[in-house]
Amino acid sequence: MDVTDRPVKVREGEELDVKKVGEFLKDSISGLEGDLIVEQFPSGFSNLTYMIKVGKKELVLRRPPFGRKAKTAHDMGREYKILSALNPVFHYCPKPLVYTEDESVLGCPFYVMERIQGIIVRRDLPKGLTFSPEEAGKLCENLLDVQYELHSVDYKKIGLEDFGKPQGYVKRQVEGWSRRYIQARTPDAPDYEKVMEWLHEKMPGEIDKVSIIHNDYKLDNVVLSPENPMEITGVLDWEMSTLGDPLMDLGSSIAYWVEEHDTPNLLAIRMMPTNMPGALTRKELIDRYAEKSGISIENFDFYLCFGLFRLAVIAQQIYYRFYHGQTKDKRFQMLIFAVQILEETALKLMEESNL
Repeated sequence: MDVTDRPVKVREGEELDVKKVGEFLKDSISGLEGDLIVEQFPSGFSNLTYMIKVGKKELVLRRPPFGRKAKTAHDMGREYKILSALNPVFHYCPKPLVYTEDESVLGCPFYVMERIQGIIVRRDLPKGLTFSPEEAGKLCENLLDVQYELHSVDYKKIGLEDFGKPQGYVKRQVEGWSRRYIQARTPDAPDYEKVMEWLHEKMPGEIDKVSIIHNDYKLDNVVLSPENPMEITGVLDWEMSTLGDPLMDLGSSIAYWVEEHDTPNLLAIRMMPTNMPGALTRKELIDRYAEKSGISIENFDFYLCFGLFRLAVIAQQIYYRFYHGQTKDKRFQMLIFAVQILEETALKLMEESNL
């Protein structure tokens, strides 16, 4: 049974100008022949991702969403830059093909890359795919190991020393995401004042390790091999990548991780099947990273709490667009409940923390 990720019909209001896209691609990429077919990958809540088929060639086009956007988000040029630098040394990266800021094509900057075919796991395993407890555990180990491999890339050697400002990274993130939440808060959203205050108070000092960090590394942003679904063959969605504290990246990843025995509310907003039998727990993942990296995790409650808060801000920013009628995507309507549940989870973590 074929369980590979497949695109669907483009959502209403998110159509591309097929004629203009086709002309641009055939002028920019050699060897493209045949009619252009455009479909859309339906998941994801941020940048829009389309499958472009020209003859037998399959490409992926990424563009910013419609409606209000955070000032520094959705930078297509930045995303294209890191893929170009990383692809030769971190083989999980898709190969980028062309980038343009010419808004006469789509009305926005966008880029096109090669498609990595394979399995992408969403909220539940696709029909026809199962993991034994041992296989589920191995997949989780591989997921963590690929993230550590990314953190181990010599960013200076591949010309990315100017890709971010690692000094003061944690402080800027706490302050920046706090501002973003306040700006995106709607009347029905919680105020998050206690969480923001706690994060400001508990910020750790600078660490020696600086890494390329993905900033949205999770199970549904990786591609699994159809021949061996425990093997990771691709890492997608690099729009928030930068240089910084690798524990901030890990904290953001663990914030997505919902376990089998979590609260009903957390299980209700689960985005991936990380609760399947045999899956590693949050603690097991954190301990594995500490063992591989040699980095102390004594203050990891801060990183996890920040990850929960950051996830809430992202959800709230997207919900803001729906609340104000800037998108018709009805998936966004339910995000306000995720914002509320994430606050509940963060407050519980703060209460139980030894920090």
